[in-house]
Amino acid sequence: MLRQLFSARGTMRLLLGLAALAAVLFAALWIWLRQSLPILDGKMDAGGVSAPVEIVRDAQGIPLISGENRSDIAFALGFLHAQERFFQMDLLRRNSAGELAALVGEAALKHDREVRVHQFRARAERNVAAMSEEHRRVLSSYVEGVNTGLAQLGSAPWEYALLGTEPEPWQEADSMLTIFSMYLTLQSPIGKYELRDTALAELLPADIYAFYFPDGGEWDAPLVGDARGPVTLPETHIASLLNEGDSLAYEPSESEDKIYGSNNWVVGGALTEHGGAILADDMHLGLNVPNIWYRAGWTIPGTSRFMRGATLPGGPIAVVGTNGVVAWGFTNTTADWGDLIPLEVSDDGLRYRTPEGWREFEIASEQLVVKGAPAETIEVRKTIWGPVVAENHRGTPLAYRWVAHDVRGGNLNLLQMELAGSAEEALDLGPQLGIPHQNLVVGDSDGNIGWTVGGAVPRRVGLAGDRSVSWADGDAYWDGYLPLEEHPRIYNPPTHRIWTANARTMDGEFLRLMGDHGYALGARQQQIRDALMARSDFDEQDLLDIQLDDRALFLARWQQQLLNLLEGDDQYQDVYQLVADWGAHAAADSVGYRIVRNYRLKFMELTTAPILTYMRRFQPDFSFGPTKRQFEYSLWEMATREPAHLLNPDFESWQTLKRAALEQTLAEMAESGLPLEQQTWGVQNTARIQHPLGKAVELVNWFIAMPQDQLSGDTHMPRFQSPTHGASQRLVVSPGRTDAAIFHMATGQSAHPLSPFFGNGHRDWVEGRPSPLKEQAASYRLILQ
Repeated sequence: MLRQLFSARGTMRLLLGLAALAAVLFAALWIWLRQSLPILDGKMDAGGVSAPVEIVRDAQGIPLISGENRSDIAFALGFLHAQERFFQMDLLRRNSAGELAALVGEAALKHDREVRVHQFRARAERNVAAMSEEHRRVLSSYVEGVNTGLAQLGSAPWEYALLGTEPEPWQEADSMLTIFSMYLTLQSPIGKYELRDTALAELLPADIYAFYFPDGGEWDAPLVGDARGPVTLPETHIASLLNEGDSLAYEPSESEDKIYGSNNWVVGGALTEHGGAILADDMHLGLNVPNIWYRAGWTIPGTSRFMRGATLPGGPIAVVGTNGVVAWGFTNTTADWGDLIPLEVSDDGLRYRTPEGWREFEIASEQLVVKGAPAETIEVRKTIWGPVVAENHRGTPLAYRWVAHDVRGGNLNLLQMELAGSAEEALDLGPQLGIPHQNLVVGDSDGNIGWTVGGAVPRRVGLAGDRSVSWADGDAYWDGYLPLEEHPRIYNPPTHRIWTANARTMDGEFLRLMGDHGYALGARQQQIRDALMARSDFDEQDLLDIQLDDRALFLARWQQQLLNLLEGDDQYQDVYQLVADWGAHAAADSVGYRIVRNYRLKFMELTTAPILTYMRRFQPDFSFGPTKRQFEYSLWEMATREPAHLLNPDFESWQTLKRAALEQTLAEMAESGLPLEQQTWGVQNTARIQHPLGKAVELVNWFIAMPQDQLSGDTHMPRFQSPTHGASQRLVVSPGRTDAAIFHMATGQSAHPLSPFFGNGHRDWVEGRPSPLKEQAASYRLILQ
């Protein structure tokens, strides 16, 4: 008995000791983490401003900067970015420079090898040198503010302690690298769409290619032009693509509309009570902790107005927002801003043919620093058109002519948007913007609205740009960039409405100039257009309602077809009822929506397997990737007409294939072990919004990830949402009416888990509650002097 008592006491002492040790370690961690919290209140000698600058934050951490000139404001914004988001900025510059391995080790080496061929750091330095004196002054002040903000932290941001390294100072070229990082997100660094589409067009029978890979159809909703006509059934038998004994390759299909893009639209003053335009913008990107955007506002020197919107940490610019007179927003164009050039190479591989004759490749050596391992040197082959980035399906090397490589591709001209006095002036800035090409949509306080391409548009001569063709004879080339008077543009259309959503926006000459680099299926854009056309008056809440629209209009016909398949089948009575009661929304609590959605994707996987198998005969790693965005038209023809000659030969009938698609869908849903009636869309569409380091270190993920909310919304509808991608922000604003403006942002202002701003506002984003764009009552005041 005594032995048991002493044993129990010993165990208790051990447990108490371990608890005390854990408490001490937790307290030490807490104290250490607090050292890297930003400075919120007081006065400090910053040294980099010409006059005192006031930074007022509200309870959500949204700052309003008051300064006498734009350089002082840039300094303060850089200070804030460094204090709240420096590690994020570091990742952005390293991402495009191909310098991630120096920070995180060999895991990033493959990425660095692929990116370094673009030599973006050297291009960034060149672009900085080419800036106007005014922009260079603003950038220099921003950089000084960043380094001051970093130095004023009590300790380096917590991520560096975890990685066992120290942050390196910010440089002017690094701000250009953040722009190039957005190019890597929004455009392909190897022209992937053109690479794959050229292979498909050259290798597949022409009628098969035209059927499976059309350039649009009934879901199109362009601003200019009409929807494309229906696809035509091919005559070629699908089995003719296969060799005897071929084992078919199957590739799980994600939604073909899961692209980095956005929605935006604007309504003119004729449709609002106050006569001003109202703009809505929600940019779809990967969702991480912290959010890619940082909210901020500042005084506009020389005016009585304020700039309010979303900034990209790493630069002194408001990416989207309003200056009080004009509001603007962006969506990715998904048009064609680069061309792959197949090279005619000499037998020894040292030269390539140009219009001036044979020329030697220029070889540049790039050293890749790798944390914890020896450095690696790679050779970059360069041509007069651009670097060699890939090989095509025939093994021919491909050079890349890309707007991102030119001085016009990266600059700070978006700064000029702050001073735009009208929608027309804002549109005039389009060709000057050095950003990944965007649908720039604008509206002003007088009710004028417009659209243009934000970014330089190349003038192609002798080529359309949709196929890789040789430039060796001099018949195909780029003849500079389009001037303002030739730049695609729409101003005050008769409908008083403009809408974009990564699908085709143009037709005719404007479409020829922009090209096609994999436009999204038009269903999302069409749903926005039809919602705008359904009423004749709007306020801010009306536009937010469209942003949150999760009606499953696109899948309605697939739901009906699945019901027809299941009708009268006793084996699937429960499935039939769930599909019948699906609710016609991508609602988190709907089981039927999940079944219909995944059934369609499984049908896509099974019907396209013969083409995938055929293409892998020529390219073993071939994947449909972004080339399947218009698959819906062929899928629906096969699902409804059931052409015998297009049936996957692994199945004896179309009914068998459809049953297999359903059974595989249900089997995959059952893998979690939950009963079918609990297998809701939200179970699959559960948020995984994590810090980049949290994806590798579970303890970090536990501490700083956002809640795992079950989310409504999906692709092919305005409320685009997946576990890791979605609306990184939502903005609704009428210029001059910021008191009524709405802004949502996933996560919060700060990347620091102990910050009072960590996660603030996230619930508004999840639940779609209106929350203000304009900063609220002051909670913190900091003076830089």
